[in-house]
Amino acid sequence: MSTDELTPSEAARWAARSGLPLAPERHTAVAATADHIHSVVSVLRELDFGDTPPSAAYRAGGEQHDAAV
Repeated sequence: MSTDELTPSEAARWAARSGLPLAPERHTAVAATADHIHSVVSVLRELDFGDTPPSAAYRAGGEQHDAAV
C-alpha cells in the first residue's frame, strides 16, 4: 500500500478481496481506521531496536541471572 490515504472505495475493494464484504455505510470508517493503523505501524518501522532480543527470549518475572557457582 502506498503512503496515500486509503479511499472508502479502496477499503471496500480490499475488504471484499479478503472475503469480508462491507456494508456501504462502513466504507468511510474502515478506510479511516486502516489509515490510522498504517500511520502507527509506519512510526514503529522507524524505531531502531538495535540489540533488542526477539520476544521469544523474554522471560516473565524480571531479569535473568546466570547461575554460575
